[in-house]
Amino acid sequence: MQAIIAWIMRAVPFGTIIMYGAMGETVTEKSGNLNLGVPGIMYLGGFAGFASAFIYENNAKNPNGFVCLILSLVCCILASMLGGLIYGFLTISLRANQNVTGLALTTFGMGVANFFGLFLLQGKSYTAAPLANSIYSAKIPGLSGLGAFGNIFFSYGFLAYLAIVVAVILHRFFNKTRTGLKLRAVGENPATADASGVNVTKYKYLATCVGAGISGIGGLYYVLDYNNGIWATTGQIEALGWLALALVIFATWKPLNIIWGAYLFGVLYWLYQYLPSVLGITTAVYVSDLISMLPYGVTSIVRIITRMKKKRENQPPASLGLAYFREER
Repeated sequence: MQAIIAWIMRAVPFGTIIMYGAMGETVTEKSGNLNLGVPGIMYLGGFAGFASAFIYENNAKNPNGFVCLILSLVCCILASMLGGLIYGFLTISLRANQNVTGLALTTFGMGVANFFGLFLLQGKSYTAAPLANSIYSAKIPGLSGLGAFGNIFFSYGFLAYLAIVVAVILHRFFNKTRTGLKLRAVGENPATADASGVNVTKYKYLATCVGAGISGIGGLYYVLDYNNGIWATTGQIEALGWLALALVIFATWKPLNIIWGAYLFGVLYWLYQYLPSVLGITTAVYVSDLISMLPYGVTSIVRIITRMKKKRENQPPASLGLAYFREER
């Protein structure tokens, strides 16, 4: 039982990271833009949030936790949105290839974050922002101590719960608001949306930048909560970014599906570590590597099934990845 509880507690924070990345990319893809730069954007957001908290903690005489929280969150979102703006300018205004631009943005984001991260190291093996970590990882008072129930549901930082709230808001936004329906129209048929008076360029820019801002919070959560407030250049954020892209497909572009899909990915990802103790068996190294591939395998199976069923509501936006030329309308 203890192993199962530990398994779930490991899967939830892991799922939260990729949930933010997937939600941000869903917003972007609903406008018809395919941004494969999510890993790089998560890097930018994670580093900007960490760097601002680290500099503030080390230069303020009496650093305040609330100021540290707001500063790191704002810097994270702004840096991530800047990455989204760069992508938007290249693909929307200059009509560059979206796949190539996204991959280049991933390399750019990782390079910028790691380059400036060296200046923060200053000869140290690692840098940490303990105050920011204590704020982001703070548990709900009283509820986290309710035995196994409290450990499973109330032992996480506030960003883990905020992710669920954001997913619900996005679901309502896409399905119940005029702006959300216009955004979906832009992603499905930008020419028709343009003819009906919708500013396609504005919607694409806003969706790309806002989506990037949401994705960047995933990188912030990884550094300041999941990784105990320590900046690391292990490439783990990049791996989680690609998993977030897979989650978008697995969830069939539906925010509510992203919630349970993210946690399922977390459970499957850590299966190799906890399955032996749960079943009382020993697995070989190559078996563990195969088990780690399960999230990607499940995504491929889901994609094949949805393509075979051909239900329109489970398909990507019709103009996804295609540049819009108004002159061809």
